[in-house]
Amino acid sequence: MDKSAALLRIENVRKQFGPLTAVDSLSLEINRGEFFALLGPSGCGKTTLLRMLAGFESPTTGRILLDGTDIVAVPPHRRPINMMFQNYALFPHLTVEGNVAFGLRQERLSRAEIAARVEEMLALVRLKGFNRRRVDQLSGGQQQRVALARSLVKRPRVLLLDEPLAALDKKLRAETQFELMELQRKLGTTFVIVTHDQEEAMIVADRIAVMDRGRLMQVAAPNDIYERPSSRWVAEFIGEVTLIEGALRADGILDSALGPLRVPENIAARGKAWLALRPEKLRLSATRPEENLNALPGTVFEVGYRGGVSIYKVRLADQSLVKVALSNSGPTEGQEMSIGAKLWVAWPKENGVVLTQ
Repeated sequence: MDKSAALLRIENVRKQFGPLTAVDSLSLEINRGEFFALLGPSGCGKTTLLRMLAGFESPTTGRILLDGTDIVAVPPHRRPINMMFQNYALFPHLTVEGNVAFGLRQERLSRAEIAARVEEMLALVRLKGFNRRRVDQLSGGQQQRVALARSLVKRPRVLLLDEPLAALDKKLRAETQFELMELQRKLGTTFVIVTHDQEEAMIVADRIAVMDRGRLMQVAAPNDIYERPSSRWVAEFIGEVTLIEGALRADGILDSALGPLRVPENIAARGKAWLALRPEKLRLSATRPEENLNALPGTVFEVGYRGGVSIYKVRLADQSLVKVALSNSGPTEGQEMSIGAKLWVAWPKENGVVLTQ
């Protein structure tokens, strides 16, 4: 399936609720067969955008095209788009089979076709044999699968998912993320998921649109957003980062309050800039490392143990804090890394990202 072909085109869409602008002149393409994520803080406009795709809200201005056809005037039940809600919206008086088959019965399909489609979908979501169970007899994870099956049984061209895993506990949520990815690959359906969980978006999505205050801040593959954020806002929103402000010189040096720092080559910008450093790109050493590395002296301020890694907060000469993530795969270094230890934070110039906005 060609994932480079746009299925959904959102053209200069704006949505206002009175004086509030929820979505602000936004344009976006979502590809055929893509798992696409809308990511951002609460109130950024991602759910409003999802509801406009579903037809539950209409844009104030702009167009929404599905395969080149404007669907803004098409009511929700006539769009080849389905939506799975955060609260699942299951019918408690119906069985699992009744819930999944509900939309098909509304379309007056034959009993044989309904039964075949329900069986197919329950097998896909790993609920084979649960047909006669009532939904109140199911766990939260099983209810989530019933809602997913009901959303997919009508074979929509686009499935919209509004925080679909929010009600699950952490372990089940992690397992379900991979099941959702596997299901999407099997079906080839375009999935659009709304989430505020950065890790979830990074795991499941082919591409992510990061939103803030109704605007797109960056649209890219997860690794590009993490490794090459377009701005300080995106860098700080996605994962953990240390930002060092300075003035960028023509010779590839950032003059900062901490001293001159080497930056990656081929940086054309000059003047005010920020060097973004991810915790796992940094290292700690008891002695100053070799000269080809950037190195800053500091004192360990806090240590946080996270199982596979430990996070060290190191206070630098200007009293700012930098986070360093070190793997716990090898033997620990005892008191050398304890709070109060005098260490050097070091990194090769290629491990930093220069941001100019």
